[in-house]
Amino acid sequence: MPKTNRNSASRALVWPHPDLESLRPLVGTWEVSGDTRGQIRFEWTEGGFFLMQHVDLVYAGRSIKGIEIIGHLQGAAQPPSKEIHSRFYSFTDGLTLDYVYELIGDTLTIWFGPKGSDNRFEGKISQDGNSFSGRWRWPSGGYNVKCTKILS
Repeated sequence: MPKTNRNSASRALVWPHPDLESLRPLVGTWEVSGDTRGQIRFEWTEGGFFLMQHVDLVYAGRSIKGIEIIGHLQGAAQPPSKEIHSRFYSFTDGLTLDYVYELIGDTLTIWFGPKGSDNRFEGKISQDGNSFSGRWRWPSGGYNVKCTKILS
């Protein structure tokens, strides 16, 4: 008797959550300047369920390298989360950090931790989509960021 995958039929009908498409303007390679410097690159993973960010930055003299996987939380037999979540995996110090993404119109908000956190990035994407700038803010400080697209 041939082996079958009990989930194959149901998984074949599953599509990426449509609001992930809102993050499409981030896809590409970006030169980062301002209070932090380096490069970030966003790309879709196979299947389109996640957006992956590759990070190679220097902030306050500290190297930050890693990857971030961005998408909806979804357990087996559960619906996807309402918000777009992410987890950043730091190659330089082993940290795993959680975020929530939201892009509405030209306004990008990334909360560190849960949506509504007072530690967040707020920025604007340019009309031509070739740059975005904003500020990471938290109760005791923050820093400015400008990103310029160098490769689509």
